[in-house]
Amino acid sequence: MSRSLKKGPYIDEKLMKKVAAAKATGERKSIKTWARACTITPEMIGLTFAVHNGRAFIDVLADENMVGHKLGEFSPTRKFVSHGGKMAKDQSKTK
Repeated sequence: MSRSLKKGPYIDEKLMKKVAAAKATGERKSIKTWARACTITPEMIGLTFAVHNGRAFIDVLADENMVGHKLGEFSPTRKFVSHGGKMAKDQSKTK
């Protein structure tokens, strides 16, 4: 379910202060954040965010296709290993 139009998108105020400071100084350093629920806005385009996934920080470069999405969508929290077992292992060796 999406957030109501009356409220508008959720944007972390602390993060927006960091974005404004980075835009003003032209600094290319990544912005460290834990705000995974924060919506990406047009002001964030071109900046790199270090988004926390619960264990480590993953670098996310915001571009125009990401506007309207959440920062957490681009920082996966689970690591996919693989399906199968011995049979899948044997098949992967033949390829």
